[in-house]
Amino acid sequence: MNKSMTALEFDKILAMLSDYAVSDSAKEKLLGLRPYLSETEVKAKTSDTTEAKEILERIGTPPFATMKDLNKYLKLSDTGSMLTPEQLTEINAFITACRRMQSFLTRAQSLELNIASYGDSFHVLSELHEAIEISIRNYAVDDAASRELKTIRREIASIHAEIKGKLENLLRSRKEWFTENYVSIRNNRFVLPVKKEYKNRMGGSVLDISASGSTYFIEPHSVAKLKEELSLLEIAENNEERKILYQLTALVNMYQYPLQINMEAMETLDFIFAKAKLSLSMKAIPAEIHMDRRITIAKGRHPLLDASVCVPLDFAMEVGIHGIVITGPNTGGKTVALKTVGLLQLMAQSGLHIPCEGAVLTMHNTVLCDIGDGQSITENLSTFSSHITNIINILSQSDRDSLILLDELGSGTDPAEGMGIAIAILEELKQKDCLFVATTHYPEVKDYADQTEGMRNARMTFDKESLKPLYRLEIGEAGESCALSIAKRLGLPDHMLERAYQEAYGRKKHHAEQSIPNASFADMSPQDSPGTKPPHSALPRLVKEEVVKPANTRSQRFHVGDSVIVYPQKKIGIVYRTANEKGEVGVQIQKKKEMINHKRLKLKVSASKMYPEDYDFSIIFDSVANRKARHKMKKAHQPDLTIVYEKEP
Repeated sequence: MNKSMTALEFDKILAMLSDYAVSDSAKEKLLGLRPYLSETEVKAKTSDTTEAKEILERIGTPPFATMKDLNKYLKLSDTGSMLTPEQLTEINAFITACRRMQSFLTRAQSLELNIASYGDSFHVLSELHEAIEISIRNYAVDDAASRELKTIRREIASIHAEIKGKLENLLRSRKEWFTENYVSIRNNRFVLPVKKEYKNRMGGSVLDISASGSTYFIEPHSVAKLKEELSLLEIAENNEERKILYQLTALVNMYQYPLQINMEAMETLDFIFAKAKLSLSMKAIPAEIHMDRRITIAKGRHPLLDASVCVPLDFAMEVGIHGIVITGPNTGGKTVALKTVGLLQLMAQSGLHIPCEGAVLTMHNTVLCDIGDGQSITENLSTFSSHITNIINILSQSDRDSLILLDELGSGTDPAEGMGIAIAILEELKQKDCLFVATTHYPEVKDYADQTEGMRNARMTFDKESLKPLYRLEIGEAGESCALSIAKRLGLPDHMLERAYQEAYGRKKHHAEQSIPNASFADMSPQDSPGTKPPHSALPRLVKEEVVKPANTRSQRFHVGDSVIVYPQKKIGIVYRTANEKGEVGVQIQKKKEMINHKRLKLKVSASKMYPEDYDFSIIFDSVANRKARHKMKKAHQPDLTIVYEKEP
């Protein structure tokens, strides 16, 4: 994440967003979310968020699975390792969650939303599910897993009962020998609690002694032979359990690919619905995205501020206006307004909804900002040096498709020189033809904006009576610092106010003329500019792409040559065969032909828009040898030529 995104607190939005995801993989993807550079992609991602939000509001929350460690289990199955009952139980729980998700999305199909088609991406995996369901119960291998295991465990239970019966007979027949009247277990072996004075009369092996030394826990010789039989049966039981677990592991490995498809679909849905949950929590709406170079935000709220006290922002930059200069008093909300514009732009271009009553935003290849003093002790940078260093970097990276946000432009140095630098920066941005918003206190900068084509002033309103900022932005009027008004309200004498006014406004021109008597900015060498860095290459210009309209739901809408998107992987393919009776369409993806359920396909560009009416599609789908053979056959009969058709996938 670049410095500007962090300054606009986009990282905090992503942290909030990731908290709404269930799986670790979806959380990681959400934390890595960045603005898209394609208008089509932004609209598609925003549409996903909108549809998911509608499902949440009308049907409820989908049944997501955590998928924790599932990838690790699949890798273990691939290396010949044996999965444990606990691991197999987690895999089966995931399969169950996929079935529930599929059922949930089937209900969502009644809303006629594209996102509901993800239900067709899930594999049912009945064989694997039933095998684990029968064999594993309560995180252990169940008796029903195999006949051999059931027989062995029946024999084990019989010997257990026989041993226990023998020991209980001893307890009843020699009550005076024992401290208790029940059979104990020590080291997984049946023992009797024998009094110390009788230990030599009880033939057997001493396995334990009580803390007081008065009780000896002895396994009688009469059950030793039975215990040997029991040990052999327990070894057989363990071997049979391992055999069953290895068989189930092999079955998991056999279904590895469909399991991964299910995981991808679940992760994608988790990602999309997290965006929808954030939208609900913020009471947000989708912004209208276009390439018309205009920005309008109605009642926009900074998403990290308390909505109950946050004053909504109304902001407008019409077509033909490239820059807006915001002025007004300190603590008046200029910086918050700047951050709100930048943060809402980043969110909208990342496919998120934004908290406002309406918004029309244009595409940008980057959002760059200089906000905060940026003072650094370690880099030996003053506030002014930090600002200039950052702005030099911004100017080197920006182009026509950038959005630039500059706070307190020209501050931190001599007012006359700071004003001159501020105007020079704004003029440079104007020459780049990018969109920009800047805040300043300099009256000369207000005048420059008022007199320059393509620029407009704006002000943060201030109540001169109560001396309180109103945090409202008004486009079209320059603001005042209100320092003199505040001083008068607080009781500064009139003669001092008059002198202050003269110094600030009556003599300003004279001071400016005297500030640099023998030099100009043009005379300065590069070494005179602190913090200068070599320019970076500009980011690529944006290209407006065709907006893809959703196709109808019938399988026959796809024609040979159509470019389609295959869900959930979102791969691009070309239709080589129309739908069969099962509703499966033949799609070629990277030279590989597959039959895919039409519900998993979305039309990207129709063949009629890409190829002429009589186009020979064998050029795309047929081999060179077959095309040559067909060409010769058209001329004359060729008895030695054959055309080889690819086997149906």
